[in-house]
Amino acid sequence: MKTGVDLSTLEFIHTDSIGTHLGIEFTEAGEGYLIARMPVDKRTHQPFGILHGGASVVLAETLGSVASYMMLDDPTKQRAVGLEINANHIRSVRSGWVYGRCTPIHVGRTTHVWDIRITDEQEKLVCVSRLTIAVIGS
Repeated sequence: MKTGVDLSTLEFIHTDSIGTHLGIEFTEAGEGYLIARMPVDKRTHQPFGILHGGASVVLAETLGSVASYMMLDDPTKQRAVGLEINANHIRSVRSGWVYGRCTPIHVGRTTHVWDIRITDEQEKLVCVSRLTIAVIGS
């Protein structure tokens, strides 16, 4: 990610989006990483009262898409859109928060590939995801 990013400038991304509905919050951005958190509650539970795997995937894709957006040369002429995502669910979580950390694997001119690690409040691994982004003209 570009250094010196003010996370409050990312609020437009959450306007009437799934990230807003699930309570995703960006917490930190630095050289080569972006972090967000998501509550584990009725919005993100599956019927058995644990974190829904799809909610983890939403957190992962949100992180990677925003990270790619932050890397665009000209966001007024380019868009970062998901091309492929996979996720391995390692551990269940019933409540609290999960934290996603997004780091680049490849940042090219037309594709970006991101590694997203989601952990619980005890920093135990919950989900591992890889996201491929296509950079297209708007």
